[in-house]
Amino acid sequence: MTGTEVMPVDIDRELRALAQRHRAARGVGIQVLNLVGSQAENLLERLPDQAKQRLEEATTRALEVAMRAASQSRGVVPDQKGWLNTAMATAMGAMGGAGGLPTALAELPVTTTVLLRAIQGIAAEYGFDPGDPEVQKHCLTVFASAGPLADDDGADLGFLSARVTLTGATVHGIIARVAPRLATVLGQKLATQTVPLIGAAAGAATNYAYTSYYQQMAHVHFGLLHLSDRSGRTHAALIDEFRQTVTARN
Repeated sequence: MTGTEVMPVDIDRELRALAQRHRAARGVGIQVLNLVGSQAENLLERLPDQAKQRLEEATTRALEVAMRAASQSRGVVPDQKGWLNTAMATAMGAMGGAGGLPTALAELPVTTTVLLRAIQGIAAEYGFDPGDPEVQKHCLTVFASAGPLADDDGADLGFLSARVTLTGATVHGIIARVAPRLATVLGQKLATQTVPLIGAAAGAATNYAYTSYYQQMAHVHFGLLHLSDRSGRTHAALIDEFRQTVTARN
C-alpha cells in the first residue's frame, strides 16, 4: 500500500481516537430516526414491490457508475473538505426527497458517487493512492460497513477484516459482494425519503447522516491501515485491538 517507514507510534492513543470516530459514525442515524419517528419502523416495507425487487440491481449499477465517475473526476475536481461533501450530499438528498420515489431513485447514483469520492479523498489523506486498484477495492469495502440505519450493529466492525481479505478479486467482484448489503441500507434511505409531507427534509437528513457515517468509517478503515504501516503491527492484530477498544468503551 504505502510502504511507509516503521516508526514509534502511540498505538493505544490512535486506537482510542479511531474508536471515537466509530462511535460518532454509529450515532448519526439517530437524527434520521428522530425525524421520521414511528414511521421509521419497517422502512423497506414502504417501498413498492417492484422497487424492492430491483434495488440490488440498481445499487450494483450505482456503485459501478460511482466508481468510474469518482475516479475520473479526481483529475478535474480536487478533493473537498468533509463538511463540503456533507453539504453537497444533504442538498441532493433534499432535492431527491422532494419528488418522492422517482426523484429519490434518480438521485441514488449521484449520492453514491459523492460518497465514494469522499471515501477516496480520505484514503488520499492517509497516503494511499485512490488510483491503485487495491485502494479502490478498499474504498468499496467501506460500503460494506452497512449504514447508520442498519439493524446489524456488528456489521460496521465485520467489514474491517472479512471484506478486505478478498485479495486478487476484481473491483467488479467486490461490487458484487458489497451490493447486497448496501442495497438494504440504501433501501432504507429511499423509503425514508418517501415519508409523506417531509420527503425533502427526510432526504436531506438521511444524506447528511449517510455522508457523515461513511466519512467517519473511512477514517477508521484507512486509519487502521496507515497505523499498521507506521507501527509494523499486522492489520489483523490492530483490528483485534480496535475491537477490544470499541467494546471496552461501549
